[in-house]
Amino acid sequence: MPKDLLVRNVSDELVSLLESNLGPADSMNTLLKTVISKGAEAISSQESQDQSHADFTFIDLFAGIGGFHLGMRANGGKCVYSSEWDKYAATTYGTWFKGHKIDTRDIRTIDIKREIPKHDVLLAGFPCQPFSIAGVSKKNSMGRTHGFEDEKQGNLFFAIAEIAEEKRPPVMILENVKNLKSHDKGNTWQVIQDILDKSGYQVFHKVIDARHWVPQHRERIFIVCLRRGSFLKSEIAQFEFSETPRTAPKLKSILHASPPAKKYMLTDGLWAYLQAYAAKHKAKGNGFGYQLVGPNDVTRTISARYYKDGSEILIDQPEWINPRRLTPAEAAKLMGFNSKFSKSLGFPGGFPQVVSDTQAYKQFGNSVSPLVVEWVGKDVKKILDLRNQRLGRVYSSNSK
Repeated sequence: MPKDLLVRNVSDELVSLLESNLGPADSMNTLLKTVISKGAEAISSQESQDQSHADFTFIDLFAGIGGFHLGMRANGGKCVYSSEWDKYAATTYGTWFKGHKIDTRDIRTIDIKREIPKHDVLLAGFPCQPFSIAGVSKKNSMGRTHGFEDEKQGNLFFAIAEIAEEKRPPVMILENVKNLKSHDKGNTWQVIQDILDKSGYQVFHKVIDARHWVPQHRERIFIVCLRRGSFLKSEIAQFEFSETPRTAPKLKSILHASPPAKKYMLTDGLWAYLQAYAAKHKAKGNGFGYQLVGPNDVTRTISARYYKDGSEILIDQPEWINPRRLTPAEAAKLMGFNSKFSKSLGFPGGFPQVVSDTQAYKQFGNSVSPLVVEWVGKDVKKILDLRNQRLGRVYSSNSK
């Protein structure tokens, strides 16, 4: 775009209006820049915030930084309530979803009947640490409880069940680690299924690897719950998870075109420690150790502990003496927080980082990939559309 703009065929009335708004120290050029800037902000705001004709409403529980929100928004949904108790994640969420208030209280203290609005879809990526392989192993080694017996996080599923019992949303989409099904010899999964069934929901589940959308192996279980009575049996029978796409992106698709700041390179001491640690466990026949990857590779699962040493995903930077961590911007893209989503919220240059690198790594490691949510959301929306058509509801479709 040229630096100097020439505007032709401006009416005398408009020229007079502009001149009447000139201040003592203003030039016409200054005023025009202000007008253009305000106009661009208005367009961006309208594109990113106007969801008055949403196809369905949803609530976003354990919202994190909004992976579920983005994915369902892309399917035409409107968020009517968000809950996230981590103050740093709430800061990121509040910045990205401008003007959207997020509830930071413990969800177990909320008055469900009065404070949570009616909604079509309940979304919840409830805390996975009590059920993850790494989380269970760590807590066992420390003699601490895990799963439902984890007092801080393990019983948060029951908070979801209470909300579902009170508000009776037609659909719930839940997400957790793959190990949820095998935790406690399958007893945890059986309890979850029994509670959902008794609450009136038909349960579907599938383990999906984000590998088909991003260059990262990240297997997560997605649980879709359709409420009997809200849907006809014939409508419920039509639900199925679509086959995952055949795409298989490589790491180079999310890496910076040129090397980032040198602060992301491992220090000599940390690199030496990681190599020695890996060698020690290899000698014992264990698979513990760092992962060194290049442009044509696919990474392991990025975790919330990535900020500590970056060992699960180290980038081989050829011109550097030691490997480096992903930058937070690369971690965002590795999780699927790409330019499509950032532009939809009015951030054409990508999602702004408003927390420290440490907190950013934690947030991406704990998040759900919005690209996978969008994929699952399309299957859910097909069933919602059947119901809406039966009930005679007409929407101005926002689906993308």
